[in-house]
Amino acid sequence: MQLYARVNILDGAAVRLPSGTLDEVIHLDADPVERAKGWVAKGADRLHVADLDAAIHGDYRNRSLIREIIAELDIPVQVGGGGRSRLEIDRLLDVGAWRVVIGTLPLVDQVLFWEICREHPGKIVVSLDITEDQELVTQGWTEGTGMYLEETLIELSSAGAAAFMITEVGRNALEQPPNFEALRTATNIVDEEVIAAGGVRNLDDIRDLLRIDGLTGVVVGREVTAGRFTVDEALALLRGAAKDHGPWSREELAAAADEYRVVLDKAGAPAASASREVLDGFVRWLGGGAP
Repeated sequence: MQLYARVNILDGAAVRLPSGTLDEVIHLDADPVERAKGWVAKGADRLHVADLDAAIHGDYRNRSLIREIIAELDIPVQVGGGGRSRLEIDRLLDVGAWRVVIGTLPLVDQVLFWEICREHPGKIVVSLDITEDQELVTQGWTEGTGMYLEETLIELSSAGAAAFMITEVGRNALEQPPNFEALRTATNIVDEEVIAAGGVRNLDDIRDLLRIDGLTGVVVGREVTAGRFTVDEALALLRGAAKDHGPWSREELAAAADEYRVVLDKAGAPAASASREVLDGFVRWLGGGAP
């Protein structure tokens, strides 16, 4: 599973939206380019840039900043916000965007969506913003559609999209868990990549996401900024989960290792001490650390 770092841009600044809407806006950094570089320095696999002015107001004032971010970074950058026309999608790809994330277009013009996916294979990601009951919303989370996640995925899955991003709007990611049910619905329906894009509260939420077969990515931002966990901690968890542990889960192996460690401590012999060193190395390997 890949770790995506999020940079939201509003009026030229990096911001956080605690509830996923403009009702509350927290300004984080006056320079989104430096914030993007900071995520790279922390070790993020991918960057997800959301142009909120373009998404909500159809205002493309932030595009020069996005071009600079793409030029400065050495990791893939996908861009969302305002990609409602073939021309705008072409422009973003032409300046080096790894992928373009679109939300409204696939719902209002499926013929054009199919054409764009065919023109740019592997480059178009569909962002599906949902309410708690899985109704889709558009226009920067401002308009309900009367359409629901399951039926929409069935309609869009054969169009050629590279991935689907699922976000529940109106949820405080630092207080409420991800919509695991919606993510399971998505991974059960489509073969394309599915990315959890609504944020997580802590490492336990990431562990729960790892149990969803077919989930390929998670987007983080505010939870790292708020100190809930570090990028290194999240990556260690994700890398450990990628290893083949045979018929056992990583959690089961770690629990068994804890039990065996108690046995070694009780033995107290030199051989037991050496065995404990081997065991500790094995546990570090499980977590993605050095052997």
